[in-house]
Amino acid sequence: MSHYFSIDGTYVWNPSIGPGDLFTHLAEALTPLAGPSGIGVTPGDPHDHPIDGAVFAKFADTLVAEYRATSHPIKRALLEGFVATAAVLARRGGLPLPALDGPAGTSTRDIPGGGAAGPDRLAELMAEHERAMPA
Repeated sequence: MSHYFSIDGTYVWNPSIGPGDLFTHLAEALTPLAGPSGIGVTPGDPHDHPIDGAVFAKFADTLVAEYRATSHPIKRALLEGFVATAAVLARRGGLPLPALDGPAGTSTRDIPGGGAAGPDRLAELMAEHERAMPA
């Protein structure tokens, strides 16, 4: 058994139950930080997840911006797996991620002397995740 994630009708990921459950639970946990995820559930099929592309694009872009802006190493570490996975899904769905392509911002909770994450680190993670994410 597995999960099915589609963005605006296009399937973008078909993970097994464990990673699929974890992704949906983490998305729910991150909504206070980034707003609604746009990840739905088909009535009668808890493993089918239609995603509203416009809502998910905003959600994922907000998390990419937060990840890239923070200099807090623990916050960055906690975000990076989810953010890389969400960014791959957004790209597969043809969604814009302006925060991925532009310069990193700054966080209000930075650690003095810490540096923000550059786009190269996230690009490396996305490439690694892309290879491990069956569509």
